[in-house]
Amino acid sequence: MASSPINFAITGVGGVVAPRHLRAIRDTGSRLVAATDPNDSVGVLDEFDLDVPFFTEAERFDRYLEKLRHGPEERRVRWLTVCAPNHLHDAHCRLGLRLKADVICEKPLVINPWNLDALKELEHETGHRVWTVLQLRMHERLVALREQLRREGPGRHNVVLTYVTPRGRWYDVSWKGNIEKSGGIATNIGVHMFDLLVWLFGRPVAHPVHLAEPRRMAGVLELERARVAWFLSVEEKDLPAPIRASGRRTFRSIAIDGTEFEFSTGFEHLHTRVYERTLAGDGFSIDDARASIELAHRIRQAAVDRRGDLVHPLLR
Repeated sequence: MASSPINFAITGVGGVVAPRHLRAIRDTGSRLVAATDPNDSVGVLDEFDLDVPFFTEAERFDRYLEKLRHGPEERRVRWLTVCAPNHLHDAHCRLGLRLKADVICEKPLVINPWNLDALKELEHETGHRVWTVLQLRMHERLVALREQLRREGPGRHNVVLTYVTPRGRWYDVSWKGNIEKSGGIATNIGVHMFDLLVWLFGRPVAHPVHLAEPRRMAGVLELERARVAWFLSVEEKDLPAPIRASGRRTFRSIAIDGTEFEFSTGFEHLHTRVYERTLAGDGFSIDDARASIELAHRIRQAAVDRRGDLVHPLLR
């Protein structure tokens, strides 16, 4: 007899990243049984299921999930997906754990690293887990790059990392432009890149910041096996001319010892692959996310200091 679909609920279903999670839930054969968002522009749900109970009030969503928890076993929510604004991730993860569900949380898992310890304690209390989405670790080109670096053995590399993903004026007046709610560009935009760098080159040793603006940041990372000049931007003017001419809207590049690896494509099914891995018990844990969250927090607090011999090319 085929097993029953796994029941999911989701927070922040009106957000821009939610469709990737909805697709992953569907493509893993799971079932969405409840959704919430304070905004009601959630017609995207119709692409996946026409019969999902939806709530604009978190309290009613919470009450509904509790009702399911005390009802028939086959209706209980087993997983909570968290796609809400960054400052709510911690609270929504706690909600999932207290419902005796496991959690898949969009990046960043939390804004402030001390919240990770509290989540770990709640994991221990409830016996359930919090997992996060570190999809760059699933990108085929980046996995191959990591294997190549491992084959080459120990040694330090000179690296230039560039991530430009333009956002319109709405960005500045939304929660994403509020550093208290998003963690600023270092956390909201950069945390995946910092995780990638630590995953490739080891723990951070130093992190001078050369530029800190609401829409652009840059600096240098001294890692165990690399020295990295990094640049983050949501300004269209920072897109390389060939990328603009091609009509593409995002540029992700990592150059290692002068050899560039551009990875602006290949993201279509990464969330589904993360879900498959997580449901199999091999997801990305709180401990996996810790280094990048701590690093983004330290960068966010750092004073700007332009001294040093290494500067990202876009700042020269």
